[in-house]
Amino acid sequence: MHELNPHSLPKETGWIEVIAGCMFSGKTEELIRRLRRAKIAKQIVLVFKPKIDTRYSVDEIVSHSEQSLPSIIVETPQEILELSKDAQVIGIDEAQFFSKEIVEVCNQLANDGKRVLVAGLDQDYRGIPFEPMPQLLAIAEYITKTLAICVVCGNPADKTQRKIISAERVVVGASDIYEARCRKCHYLPEEN
Repeated sequence: MHELNPHSLPKETGWIEVIAGCMFSGKTEELIRRLRRAKIAKQIVLVFKPKIDTRYSVDEIVSHSEQSLPSIIVETPQEILELSKDAQVIGIDEAQFFSKEIVEVCNQLANDGKRVLVAGLDQDYRGIPFEPMPQLLAIAEYITKTLAICVVCGNPADKTQRKIISAERVVVGASDIYEARCRKCHYLPEEN
């Protein structure tokens, strides 16, 4: 994984960092690590997550490894823009659950001189790019692709395997519904 070098970070400008990957690959854990470092540096940090994500906590972002950080629940990307006026660093978890407006909001925040850290699934359970993550990846200055371990064969995994049958694109869940799989072991469940 490429580590951000403090000597290569932009000065007197904002930027966007995207952490993307499948479920159980450490995206939220990496987001929390970077946000904690910003807090240690005495920067003003705000963290947001979408209202739909209440798996582990209502008022925190929580990694599958149970690391957490207080967060603000929002319904729309516009709320992030409105609440971030005084922040220097903005963290956004589960970006795939936001509308495409999140792209413009992240751009605006970066244009306003803020460091914007965004984490989310880059593919849905079918292996199809998960909007709006492709657009966020395209405008980011820094990109980290995280990999999990395939639960079937132990290879590096970049796919999210859904273990239940549902044609819905968004089914919020954790290890009860999903597991990490490699390209070889990933398959589409029968859909009704």
